[in-house]
Amino acid sequence: MYSTSYQPTRNAFSLMELMIVIIILGLLASLVLPNLMGKGEEAKRKLVCVQMKGVGETLKMFKLDNGVYPTTEEGLQALISNPSEEDYPSYARNAYLEGKNIPKDSWKNAFIYINKGSEFDLISLGADRKEGGKDDAEDIRFSECKF
Repeated sequence: MYSTSYQPTRNAFSLMELMIVIIILGLLASLVLPNLMGKGEEAKRKLVCVQMKGVGETLKMFKLDNGVYPTTEEGLQALISNPSEEDYPSYARNAYLEGKNIPKDSWKNAFIYINKGSEFDLISLGADRKEGGKDDAEDIRFSECKF
């Protein structure tokens, strides 16, 4: 009828089992984390090149309409509002960039625009927000981005 042997149910892990799981997780973290470190800055740098490409395409549309790129002094603001009705009579009716804000880099800084006559360059000062720099702090130039 009734069995006399009692089998208790096991509802918890033993301390040894928990220690083994923690050691395995620690080993996995020590293998994976070094590969992930620094990837955030690398991703930001790549994103800056993508953003620059978008601004570059907009500058090319400006040149198609007006025959020249905006001057360095006019800067990227010329993509938002016509700096001179006289100089740019074929300026787009709705401007070249939507909104009132000039795009910024991954570190929330404005791009530096330089007119080189028949060409232009865009520069992001990078993570350190200073001219020059090395490694992650190196300046990013549109002319050096690989698309």
